[in-house]
Amino acid sequence: MEHTSTEIVKAAAITAIETPADRGTVDSELAYLAPAAAAALGLLADAIKRGTADRESVIQALEEAAVHERFADVLAAASENVMDEAEDPFDFDARLDADNLSGAASQVRDLFRWL
Repeated sequence: MEHTSTEIVKAAAITAIETPADRGTVDSELAYLAPAAAAALGLLADAIKRGTADRESVIQALEEAAVHERFADVLAAASENVMDEAEDPFDFDARLDADNLSGAASQVRDLFRWL
């Protein structure tokens, strides 16, 4: 894994990452965490586009790092948060939102089975 991860890191020349929080448009802890996660995935995509990392090494690195599990965990936690904040546990709109987030978490996990 170290060789694969090192290959990808070398392929992605990072000069700066600007997030909405840096621009002052979002005021929360997620303003820093979510854009950082997205930027990291963007670096992987750029490495592939430049041809410096092949598909297999990227998929292997993502699987070994359990990126799909962490992303699914974010969606599952958001689902739980929606239900925790709902005043009525039988509120249709809240349950629909929570179910959609939970379903998306399952689909993210399933996606890596297909790769």
